[in-house]
Amino acid sequence: MAPLMEKIAEALHLKSHHKEKEAKAEEHPAVTAKQVFDSSKVTVVFVLGGPGAGKGTQCDKLVQEFDFCHLSAGDLLRAEQHRENSEYGELISTYIKEGQIVPMEITIKLLENAMRAALEEKTTGEGWGEGRGRFLVDGFPRKMDQALKFDEEVSKSSLVLFFTTTEEVMLQRLLKRGETSGREDDNEESIKKRFRTYKETTMPVIEHYTKQGKVASIDASASVEEVYEKASAVIKELFAGQLSRSVTV
Repeated sequence: MAPLMEKIAEALHLKSHHKEKEAKAEEHPAVTAKQVFDSSKVTVVFVLGGPGAGKGTQCDKLVQEFDFCHLSAGDLLRAEQHRENSEYGELISTYIKEGQIVPMEITIKLLENAMRAALEEKTTGEGWGEGRGRFLVDGFPRKMDQALKFDEEVSKSSLVLFFTTTEEVMLQRLLKRGETSGREDDNEESIKKRFRTYKETTMPVIEHYTKQGKVASIDASASVEEVYEKASAVIKELFAGQLSRSVTV
């Protein structure tokens, strides 16, 4: 795990944050909830696609070019799952094994804490400093309620990078990865469960953001370099303020 991810993992103390939020709500019950981060300063790009679509690989390259902080919802959940004395570890483990989606309150709080930790840690660089930051949120949101809650309470998203390919391609990629990844869900049974969950729950999210003009669909069947060329072009348009509608590239 990279040093920044290690620091982020150390910062994940969910229980105390829940209690703090509940206490504030009791003190000011009439106050309307506000977003944690100022979306005029913080850029959030959701990275979606089926399991094995190549999201992580493309995120790594985008980080190098555009100085993003890459937050993988799956990695954060696995880190919390194995964190000593985590009250959520067993629950997360069960959901992951079954290919199901972990309750959104846990995932969103992990992402919120990770973003806060990154903003505190990384204060220099393009797009960073004085409350500004750039985040690639990989593998999230996977359900409509996650999307709505994150946009409402954490930060408005700027863009959705949607990597598309066939289930056959994704299955072969995941089985190959499973030979060395050590991930307990990189087996054919879990993979097929993940495909079903993805179809049922994530596609409505894509449709939701497409209506808002925030989706860039990219064919991920091509080579890593070809796919990245398209992804990079989309991000350049985003930062130039020229991306104003959903596109397919």
